[in-house]
Amino acid sequence: MVCRVTNPPDRQLPIDPGAVPVAPGLEDSVANASDGSAAFRAPREYAAIDRRTIGICAVAVVVATGAALAAQLLIRLIGLVTNATFFGRLSTDFSAPRFGTHNPWLIIAIPVGGAIIVGLMARYGSAAIRGHGIPEVMERVLYGESRIPARVLFLKPISAAIAIGTGGPFGAEGPIIATGGALGSLAGQIFHITADERKTLLAAGAAAGMAATFGSPVSAVLLAVELLLFEYRPRSLIPVALAAAVATGVRAAFSGTAPIFAIAPLSQPTGLALVAYTLLGLIIGVCAVGITRFSYGIEDAFEKFGERFHVHWMWWPALGAIVVGVVGVISPRTLGVGYENITDLLSGQIVGRALLALVALKLISWAVYLGSGTSGGTLAPLFTIGAGVGAWIGEQCAVFAPWLGIDAHVAGLVGMAAIFAGASHALLTSVVFAFETTRQPLGLLPLLAGCTASYLVALLLNRHSIMTEKLARRGASLRTDYAVDFLGQVLVRDVATRDVVTLRASDSIAAAREWIASGNASSTHQGFPVLDDAGAVIGVLTRRDLLARDGSPSLTVAQAIRRAPVVVFDDSTLRDAADQMVTEAIGRLPVLERAWPHRLVGILSRSDLLSAHAPRLDAASRVQEGRTLASWAKR
Repeated sequence: MVCRVTNPPDRQLPIDPGAVPVAPGLEDSVANASDGSAAFRAPREYAAIDRRTIGICAVAVVVATGAALAAQLLIRLIGLVTNATFFGRLSTDFSAPRFGTHNPWLIIAIPVGGAIIVGLMARYGSAAIRGHGIPEVMERVLYGESRIPARVLFLKPISAAIAIGTGGPFGAEGPIIATGGALGSLAGQIFHITADERKTLLAAGAAAGMAATFGSPVSAVLLAVELLLFEYRPRSLIPVALAAAVATGVRAAFSGTAPIFAIAPLSQPTGLALVAYTLLGLIIGVCAVGITRFSYGIEDAFEKFGERFHVHWMWWPALGAIVVGVVGVISPRTLGVGYENITDLLSGQIVGRALLALVALKLISWAVYLGSGTSGGTLAPLFTIGAGVGAWIGEQCAVFAPWLGIDAHVAGLVGMAAIFAGASHALLTSVVFAFETTRQPLGLLPLLAGCTASYLVALLLNRHSIMTEKLARRGASLRTDYAVDFLGQVLVRDVATRDVVTLRASDSIAAAREWIASGNASSTHQGFPVLDDAGAVIGVLTRRDLLARDGSPSLTVAQAIRRAPVVVFDDSTLRDAADQMVTEAIGRLPVLERAWPHRLVGILSRSDLLSAHAPRLDAASRVQEGRTLASWAKR
């Protein structure tokens, strides 16, 4: 009745992929005999890219062009609103509000008016326009199949243009990234594609938006990888990289190729200076954690205020705008995007008390207005604050510890990048962004040291970043670690059970039941491959199949089979096997040799997949005894 297979007989199994029904996506992984007597479904082999990737790349290029043009349109909208409100003229030139009206009442009234409009748009248009954009896009990627409503594509840039153009202390990059992501998502909803492919298009649009704002294609790709894709695969990386390159090209056609933060050439740092920049990164990391907690504390305060006094959240931005206006009266530099402030800080044109005042007031204005729930970005304010703190520390070191060799310009650059690394937990994005926006290669080493130190201390002090804290508060569990799939590195033949208990196709169901009832040790398994007289696997039956089967006592095991066997090859990976189990909703797979004639050599169960993780967990947790000098000398 039962045979225990250790050296199964040779047999021949011609391949004809068209004779059995196939699950979607597995059309190219089915083999069966030409007469239909034997068939099996094998897992689809992993491919880094396929022909669909080319189509996604083509759509990504179109999305990138649209996102880059949208970025230009948004910048001009911001300029139009700024000129209309602060200068009383019709122009789309990108102007700083501080050069406009000096009437203190107007400086307060203009942000309040803009905030009321944004609040109305959020309540009656879409609440998704609230916030700085990136966390909302992340949420759609993680929990919404990368689907962003089409209305966000229009409401987000318009609301951001109104908020920033009326003095909001935000950067345009957050709304542009959100707009580009919405454009990519919309394209993904038009075409018949998978959720993963839609996520790639969303990330491509977001990367294109950032590249079109700063002319920083490489850091835009890294931002997409670290904050949106949560993976590093060719099929997603290639379309995103193409999108960033195309968007940068479109930006160059409109704005040229000059760095957005032009500063004087930097000097080569000494070894002692590198140590100092690393310590600066640690300080900036603590500041980044404090800023994250402070900004969310403001948001919590608005929530409590609204609950206690029954004030609808639509009116919160207007209350935050009052603070923006008052701070703007004290320091007009805090109004608007303030990219010129970053350049001035890095170039040393703002120093001393003026520098500290700008940093403190910008922080208050930005945190309060963002916490009120208006529409704006975080990158430019963070860069301003970080550059200011870094430049001020650099100035103090130059006066009181000149032997350190710290350059205040380099310290400002490190501060600008390190605060973003600590706040967003996007290390590589921060380093490359600072380089691309200044084109200063001698700053790369201090940037790497300072940003890494900031990233380290921020992770130690705060589990979540300024981007993910909002999602964590909504109950989401986020892990942004990137590691090679362990199951993709282990072959089935290294884990599968070699000693397989099988059933003969010609035996009766009644005999199989009797054997199971005997309590034989080999009968306790949950599934049994069924072999024909030639040793070919023709199906798999479970204990439930055998015990629940009704019918004639002469019914054979072969007649009880209702589907082609789902199998895995011995040189497939455990990832292929796990995916096959999920796709086919089964808990075990017969293991066949890939070489002709596909002999049965084992069986793989879900418990085998779990047990395969033991070496990984051991390598991560077991501390091995170190070698002594004497043991090394004996080798």
